[in-house]
Amino acid sequence: MPPPLTPLTTTRLTLRPYQPADEADFFAVLDQNRRRLEPAFPARVAAVQTLADATRTISQFAQDWRTGRLYVFGIWHRETATYLGDISLRPSWQTPLTAEVGYYLAAHAEGHGYAREALAATVQFGFGEHLKAHYLTLRCRRNNPRSLAVAEAVGFRPITTTRRRLWPLRGKESEIMHYRLDPPS
Repeated sequence: MPPPLTPLTTTRLTLRPYQPADEADFFAVLDQNRRRLEPAFPARVAAVQTLADATRTISQFAQDWRTGRLYVFGIWHRETATYLGDISLRPSWQTPLTAEVGYYLAAHAEGHGYAREALAATVQFGFGEHLKAHYLTLRCRRNNPRSLAVAEAVGFRPITTTRRRLWPLRGKESEIMHYRLDPPS
């Protein structure tokens, strides 16, 4: 049974599964940030070229949630209801259960601590009653110091890995830092 579609809230943010009415905001952030997001999120950027693509992608996110393939949360500012970006968990469903986290923000939302706040809430979801992940992973490009700092601020630690990732980056693994977070004791 999939986790309920209940929003996660933090001091400043609401993280919630996308709804059909979110397609314009989702498309606008991807379209306006296409060049800077493409290196880290090539599949997402390529898949969402038009508003119709955004509608299809959001529909796929709903299907992915129901099947447990991927849990995607849009990130909104609580006070202004401004859409800021998204964060997701992709479970492995192998024993032990792990989940890989991915996140991005619109350029205007960077530098305010929103990614750190969203990641902390998503970590609680990943280790919570519905997923109960054994550990969480994420990847950051070495040339993205803000993303590296976000991961480390939430408690993720760099690891050396030789196994294939759930979200491969077409032969550019040397440019990637791998991180792991174990549940709190």
